[in-house]
Amino acid sequence: MNDKVIVIAGSSAGIGAALADTLARRGAKLVLVARRKGPLSDLVSRCGAGSVGLVADMTDREDVKRVVDETIARHGRIDVWINNVGRGISKLPTELKDEDVDLMMLVNVKSALYGMQEVLPHFKSRGEGQIINVSSMLGRVPMVPVRSAYSASKHFLNALTANFRAEVQETHKGIQITLVSPGVVATDFGNNAVYGGVDSRSIPGAQSAEDVAEAIAGAIESRRADVYTRPDGREMVVKYFSEL
Repeated sequence: MNDKVIVIAGSSAGIGAALADTLARRGAKLVLVARRKGPLSDLVSRCGAGSVGLVADMTDREDVKRVVDETIARHGRIDVWINNVGRGISKLPTELKDEDVDLMMLVNVKSALYGMQEVLPHFKSRGEGQIINVSSMLGRVPMVPVRSAYSASKHFLNALTANFRAEVQETHKGIQITLVSPGVVATDFGNNAVYGGVDSRSIPGAQSAEDVAEAIAGAIESRRADVYTRPDGREMVVKYFSEL
């Protein structure tokens, strides 16, 4: 991990901020990306001299290109790119409007697609690199109807990640595309969901953001393709589908 150049998109709070703290302690050179300048500046100060903040909207492809270019200009390379931008929504599937679905696709899918596509030429030129897409257990098991559009967007992200990996690794085996699936995490995710929602920190069994960050750090070290942050994650998926 020492001296790896790692870009974390969506780093100003929650999993992203916890991950920044975790990787900074392990000696990574961090490029922290978020829309909000104030929280981002605070995080950079906390992570130390090896970190830099870039204010950018990762749902804007031009901003994503700028982050790639500025990171390479500063460090000469990117080793790991982490797509951690996401937002929830609280609406039953029978009540969804076009704009609800469009927003989930923009934030949860297109932000990751832009990151993957824009960093890929750099990784191909080096013959190595790792992209990490932060998904959700709801992208595996669509078991919360009020999270329908969020869950659907994460299913889309999962399929996109797997197919992107298959295509890229046909010619560039040294490039890994990793999918990480957290369960409920004790952050402001629920409070910040469109139309509001249950505070994620009040849900029994919620993981800490720090535990999820450790799992993502482990994915960087192991370069595994598919990672569950809960030890019982795979069993939960099998159990869900076996009971249908």
